[in-house]
Amino acid sequence: MLRLERLRAAHEDALRAFERENRAYFARSVPDRGDAYFAEFGARHRALLAEQEAGTCQFHLVLDTSGELIGRVNLVDLADGAADLGYRIGQRAAGRGAATAAVRKVCRLAATEYGLGSLTASAALHNPASAAVLRRTGFTVLGETVLDGRPALTYRRTLTAES
Repeated sequence: MLRLERLRAAHEDALRAFERENRAYFARSVPDRGDAYFAEFGARHRALLAEQEAGTCQFHLVLDTSGELIGRVNLVDLADGAADLGYRIGQRAAGRGAATAAVRKVCRLAATEYGLGSLTASAALHNPASAAVLRRTGFTVLGETVLDGRPALTYRRTLTAES
């Protein structure tokens, strides 16, 4: 059983290590964040914490049963009872249901803790695993879009307290 932990300042080193370890793996499906991302990681981490404190975003680490960081799941642009969902699971945990479980958990948090009524997310057409996670967790297709310069679909899910 995995758990979500809200992002804290103390997570900086573990999160940096996770992103470095999975950099090449993530770059297979999403654009690489570049060297500047790692060079400026501390400042970026503090900026994320400030956004979270302001209530415009909610960032979470995905931890496995041993407490190892295996992914991230985030809610961004919180406004008017809605937010955008984003997630990434590291290579060692991929294909084992971690993304589906993490998205289900964050949907419950979004509804019960953050008071949200809906979430949107996008998945590039070349990333069918991400689209499968969204479908398995109750998201439905809204329409076509472009994500990082590639064709994608946008999904939406209405949330309830039972989410």
